[in-house]
Amino acid sequence: MSGTRSPSRTEPATDGWPAWKLALLFYPFAAAAVWINLFMLSLLASWTGLPVLAPLRAAGAALVLGVPAAWASGRWIRGLMDRARPHG
Repeated sequence: MSGTRSPSRTEPATDGWPAWKLALLFYPFAAAAVWINLFMLSLLASWTGLPVLAPLRAAGAALVLGVPAAWASGRWIRGLMDRARPHG
């Protein structure tokens, strides 16, 4: 069974996808969102005199920063799935 452990000792383990599988699924979307946001943030920061981040450099940073973003989104969706589960 591929469920996740419950934080409560009285609550049974949840069924469905664990957070790490959801994070793997969401990684391309999270990395792309980080890429766009980093590049746009550097464009906005250029108004203050800071240099603009090159798109390829923003993509490289997004490959690394996409991991925690995907993990956070996987845990968030797992929590929503647990809350939506009917209590029997």
